Amino acid sequence: MGRLFWKFFLSILLAQLAATIGVGTVFWLRDQARTQAAGDSPRATGIDSGPAAEFMIDSAAATLKHGGSAALRELVGGTTRHSMFVIDANGREMLGRTVTPALRAQAERMLAHPARLNVVRTLTAPDGERFLVFVRWLDQRGPGGAGPRQMAPEGFGPGPRPGGQRRSPPNRELLPYITMTGATLASLLFAALLAWYFSRPIRALRGAFEAAAGGDLSPRFAEVKGVRGDELNDLGRDFDRMSGQLRTLMDGQRRLLHDVSHELRSPLARLQAAIGLAHQQPDKIRASLERIERESVRMDKLVGELLALSRLEVPDALPRYEDIAFMELVDDIVADARFEAEQCGRRIALSGQAIVTVRGAPDLLWSALENVIRNAIKHSGEGGVIEIGVSADADRVQLSVCDRGPGVAQADLASIFQPFFRSNATSNNVDGHGLGLAIAQRVVDAHRGAIKASNREGGGLRVEITLPLAG
Repeated sequence: MGRLFWKFFLSILLAQLAATIGVGTVFWLRDQARTQAAGDSPRATGIDSGPAAEFMIDSAAATLKHGGSAALRELVGGTTRHSMFVIDANGREMLGRTVTPALRAQAERMLAHPARLNVVRTLTAPDGERFLVFVRWLDQRGPGGAGPRQMAPEGFGPGPRPGGQRRSPPNRELLPYITMTGATLASLLFAALLAWYFSRPIRALRGAFEAAAGGDLSPRFAEVKGVRGDELNDLGRDFDRMSGQLRTLMDGQRRLLHDVSHELRSPLARLQAAIGLAHQQPDKIRASLERIERESVRMDKLVGELLALSRLEVPDALPRYEDIAFMELVDDIVADARFEAEQCGRRIALSGQAIVTVRGAPDLLWSALENVIRNAIKHSGEGGVIEIGVSADADRVQLSVCDRGPGVAQADLASIFQPFFRSNATSNNVDGHGLGLAIAQRVVDAHRGAIKASNREGGGLRVEITLPLAG
């Protein structure tokens, strides 16, 4: 168990123990107050204050009045189910039973302050002799604690039960301690379970972080069995998604590094060959220098495209956006593209009008649209026509670029926007590095637009770019 488990465990346990002790103290103080309030009551000293005691004293009064002291003695001595005490003026009990000073004092206090039921009285015999009469409480014994015991109805109270069995009264002194012990054990178990419940997903998260620090970004938290759906488990699954995204990005970076090294290796090899040829054949140095110049330009273009692609990966590095007249931007790009297309024996046809404004970075949008159009010029056949269409609605503007080249295999349509991807690389002799469409996609994504490619009926490729209008 880690430190977090013990922190949870001890905090919860202390809180529950404090609550248990506080509640127990409140009940204890209440019982103490009740005990003190009942210290002068008949029940506390053993004097019966019930209706039965009042009835017995009424009977004793009638017996004394009509039969005298002898009849009263006979009544008290013949009583087997009750303990009536009769004390004369000299403090002697009529049957010679012992009366404690505390019991005598309590009887006198109750006589001085009678309650609702007159259970302690002074009776006067015909000869003028006075007696103090009261009845002992149900659980109290006679003289010295060994006298006759008041009997409860059969089957009730602490007396004999049917079948000779006796029911022992509960030990009330131990009851609070038993209650406290049970509450403590329950708190201990509950605190352990709750601390384990909270610490388990955190331990799983710690294992996932340690694995990620070691380079293993495979999902870890999802493999933990028996976890429930709460915020901690949601955090673990979010970490799995984050690690999966990081793994995808790292794999992409590795592929990009591999593709960059591959693309740079070919022009470097041709540069080295041209330099070697110039050393071996000085008479052909002019041709070697032209080759070196071409390869240098190609490498410079590749490095520029890579830098543009890397800048698009960082949103904070993007230039400030501004309002752009979309149709003017397209007209300027088409004018430059027509000049290039005519040199290659191709033709560009522009259709549609969209007098709208978009918000973005002019240089980036220029680069994206130009890359798509130049890509269509490169892949169109001799004498081919590149069709460019512009349309707009209330929220968006759409640009479509269509060519009649070889098109792209259906399985490769989702990959043509990946860096360095070139469809039919072995049979397609078009110059380029496969970065133009990748740059276009990232520019369009940065402008909250969409770009997609599809094959045309009859051959060729169609690329559609959709951008939101300004405002």
